[in-house]
Amino acid sequence: MNVCIKKATALIMSVIIAVCASGCGKSQDDSSKAKIDDVPAVSARITVDGTKFKVDGKDLWINGVNTPWNNWNDFTGSMDYDFWDKTFEQLAADGVNCTRIWVNCAGESIIRLKSTGEIKTIKEEHWSDLDKLFEIAEKHKVYVMATLTSFDHCKGETGSPERWRALMKSKTSVDDFADKYVKKFCERYKDCEYLFSIDIMNEPDWVYENEECGQIPWENLSYFFGKCAATIHENSDILVTVGMGIIKYNSDKYEGNKISDEYLKELTGNDNAYVDFYSTHYYMWMKSSFGYPFDGTPEAFGLEANKPCLVGETSNDDGDQCGYSPSEKYQAAYDNNWQGVMVWMQTQEDKSWYRYDLTQESTKYFAEKYPQLVHPIEG
Repeated sequence: MNVCIKKATALIMSVIIAVCASGCGKSQDDSSKAKIDDVPAVSARITVDGTKFKVDGKDLWINGVNTPWNNWNDFTGSMDYDFWDKTFEQLAADGVNCTRIWVNCAGESIIRLKSTGEIKTIKEEHWSDLDKLFEIAEKHKVYVMATLTSFDHCKGETGSPERWRALMKSKTSVDDFADKYVKKFCERYKDCEYLFSIDIMNEPDWVYENEECGQIPWENLSYFFGKCAATIHENSDILVTVGMGIIKYNSDKYEGNKISDEYLKELTGNDNAYVDFYSTHYYMWMKSSFGYPFDGTPEAFGLEANKPCLVGETSNDDGDQCGYSPSEKYQAAYDNNWQGVMVWMQTQEDKSWYRYDLTQESTKYFAEKYPQLVHPIEG
């Protein structure tokens, strides 16, 4: 059963029980009768208030990680439920409250495209696997940032990448993708409160820069982001971002903010075309050109100061290079008004997560020091 349907069923049953209980006992005055209105519902949905993330009106900080895939393209009908269940159980035990997962790593294994870039079919097993994923997320109370596409979709000389490039270059095909896939995704999972956000594309920077990815202009890519963002906002309360590879294309300090409200709305003509927060990626090779994010505020790094900003991808093993231990990196981010850190990991041959010991050190430290920020509605 879909996790969201289960939630609705549970809510109905709780109301029935409450109503029945109000009639039990020998005598009750009006003040002692069960009144459903006196018991406010607590929502786990993450919202945005200025530059902060909120849950039930309380501040939340993303004490996060990346667990992008178990096997490349997991969610095609071959999802390993036990693997993901154990992963979420481990993350929860170590204070992690959010993980970023690529629900489609590349190509047509999930979405088959026509040569024009319009959708031909969507694999039905994709949805049943995602039902299970979000069920696991709610079970362990770990949020998911779902990444829908990546530069990998456009990477390569023949076959599927050519179709994805055709999609990105055609407004008709982008609109088709938003209507047939993004809208369906939102309609199906809009009530899943542990779906924190949709990351429309992983590192589009390389689709713009690299010949092997097509060197597609920002006007096309940002139209894609804007159209998808508008569709998400019009069909759900799920937050939206784009996992930008480098600050270079996420800031007016450099080449311009390619996902600014103004740019997305201008390209689409739609006021619902905007991202809710910034999720810039950072690795140490960027330091010589763009500085270091953790020793200053998001604004000092080059981001707009009007939205929550987090580091959506960064190394968990660069302590010798950056001079920060894993725990110090999370602490420095918090001290400088970043709203979260999500370190990168991927599975090794033995199915362990890369340098999980370092990740574990960071997230446990932060969760133990700031439990009210990591789990604001616990209990």
